[in-house]
Amino acid sequence: MPVPWFLLSLALGRSPVVLSLERLAGPQDAVRCSPGLSCHLWDGDVLCLPGSIVSAPEPVLVPTHLQTELVLRCHQETDCELCVRVVIHLTVHGHWEKPEDEEQFGRAADLELEEPRNASLQAQVVLSFQAYPTARCVLLEVQVPAALVQPGQSVGSVVFDCFEAALGAEVRIWSYTQPRYKKELNFTQQLPDCRGLEVRDSIQSCWALPWLNVSADGDDVHLVLEVSEEQHFGLSLYWNQVQGPTKPWWHRNLTGPQTITLNHTDLVPCLCIQVWPLELDSVRTSICPFRKDPRAYRNLWRATRLQLLHPLGWRLDAPCSLPAEASLCWQALGGGPCQSLVPPLPRENVTVNKALDFPLLKGHPNLCVQVSSWEKVQLQECLWSDSLGPLKDDMLLVETRGPQANRSLCALELSGCTPLLSRASTRAARLGEQLLQDLQSGQCLQLWDDDLGALWACPMDKYIHQRWALVWLACLLFAAVLFLLLLLKKDHVKVASRGRAALLLYSADNADFERLVGALASALCQLPLRVAVDLWSRRELSAQGALAWFHAQRRQTLQEGGVVVLLFSPGAVALCREWLQDGASATGAHGPHDAFAASLNCVLPDFMQGRAPGRYVGAYFDSLLRRDAVPSLFLAVPVLALPSQLPDFLRALQGPGLSHPGRLADRAEQVSQALQPALGCCVGPLGTPETGREMGLEAGDGT
Repeated sequence: MPVPWFLLSLALGRSPVVLSLERLAGPQDAVRCSPGLSCHLWDGDVLCLPGSIVSAPEPVLVPTHLQTELVLRCHQETDCELCVRVVIHLTVHGHWEKPEDEEQFGRAADLELEEPRNASLQAQVVLSFQAYPTARCVLLEVQVPAALVQPGQSVGSVVFDCFEAALGAEVRIWSYTQPRYKKELNFTQQLPDCRGLEVRDSIQSCWALPWLNVSADGDDVHLVLEVSEEQHFGLSLYWNQVQGPTKPWWHRNLTGPQTITLNHTDLVPCLCIQVWPLELDSVRTSICPFRKDPRAYRNLWRATRLQLLHPLGWRLDAPCSLPAEASLCWQALGGGPCQSLVPPLPRENVTVNKALDFPLLKGHPNLCVQVSSWEKVQLQECLWSDSLGPLKDDMLLVETRGPQANRSLCALELSGCTPLLSRASTRAARLGEQLLQDLQSGQCLQLWDDDLGALWACPMDKYIHQRWALVWLACLLFAAVLFLLLLLKKDHVKVASRGRAALLLYSADNADFERLVGALASALCQLPLRVAVDLWSRRELSAQGALAWFHAQRRQTLQEGGVVVLLFSPGAVALCREWLQDGASATGAHGPHDAFAASLNCVLPDFMQGRAPGRYVGAYFDSLLRRDAVPSLFLAVPVLALPSQLPDFLRALQGPGLSHPGRLADRAEQVSQALQPALGCCVGPLGTPETGREMGLEAGDGT
């Protein structure tokens, strides 16, 4: 089902609005007014003599607004004429003047005013009508009762029926009072013709015209011509170009009725339809129904082509005239928007389908033509796409000439036109003196010149080469420094990437304590640390023996910059006391897998000879042991309680320069949570002070 393109059916014409008109019977003029008013139409026309404006000493009626409405004055059913109905809105103008001696006479003056203030108002309103070759003036008498008289308030309206006028005529209407108290109202209207009115069967002069309905059905547009089967007519589709003659597109001689189908891609704003009866001296009528259609404008830009002509010309090909401007712009090599050369080159309205020349002395690949509409760039073409080669890294200098030989130079950049020798932090400002020297020595190409200024393109290649040489030198220097730093930090980076090695030594007091040690070792591996503990190396211990395994692990850990962790427990403290009292022979009484007992042969000499700081870290679980139970010999290195001193313990394990203070608290919390289950199972009450003295060694014991 086709959807109407316009609101109603229309005949060929300029107006897309179709009006259904009221019919008036008889040739007599008539007048009527709003409720409460009385009005009268003088017989016959009067002279149109507005006269000059006079002052109103008391309130008067004046016309304040005009409206028109089209009607049909019909002598018979099919014999009507177009007629203009006029509606005049009236307002009370002015106010009552107070007498100068009001205070002197008091109440008497008020009584004298009562009678005129309670009186009604009368006015004579003139309507003047002109529509070539007709001119008329009519006089309306209007009376307003006293109850409606309020200064400055509207009192109603008067309707006059009506002024006859020709179809398609331009009418002018004036309204004023006699005498005239205000400037006359005026109104101008272009009347529709047969093509904009529903008068096909009422006005005889419209009978011979073919009638048209424009409708849309999906992507198709239908032109439906309502013509009798015996009527022959001509139909033409053409592009109505403001610049230049019309351009025919399609023409047929047809016999009605007919339906012509167009694709929506064929619509452009200037596509017009002309139709006429195939009779001698018949009148041709036209309609351009797509002037305001958004799809038509989109199709127009799709069909428009911007061409560059050799050597310095261009042409815009389009089926219709375009509401657009053309300008020259400069496209920099590094990208970004094309920068308009305004000033000094002005924008010009586009003339389509006509070859135009650039106002230039020389061409340049960076110069482009832009076509813009409503401040939006629609088309752009650059000279490099023609025959001048690729874009160049040239700087465009804009010279502006003023009176008394004054001139200024600036360089066109993305940030704007930068004055040469300025302190701006742009490339043009840094190279301002060199660019001036290049201009004076003739190394720049002049593109345009007139009394207002000039354009120069200055090559930047040599400055680019110098800049890149400095860049390469800086890069080589940076690479050398970086390589040296990498050599100096090789070990540090290796440790940071792999994690620091930590050898964990403990005494296997019982199974619960071993599970606690395993939980600690597993948690430390997530930091990252590379933890070695005998729990995970029982096969190597059986094969090598506890002493050999410890020696191998200690040597590797210390060579890699790692740390040996002594985990003190009641059993470990007792072993240390035995070693200090009985010597190395005391370690032979323990099992083959007890690495801690075997390690004391190497660990204690390191402490006695002062080699322990930086290599060893001590720790104990504060729920199983007190700090004063740790032999004083081992206090030469940090001895930290777990889990209360976990951040310090982790910092000591990671070593200097490898810790991240912002993350130590989070890591300590993770390790603490991992230890809680094992700590809960490992029940070992703290010793009393006396117990501590029994298990620990006083400071003098180790000497």
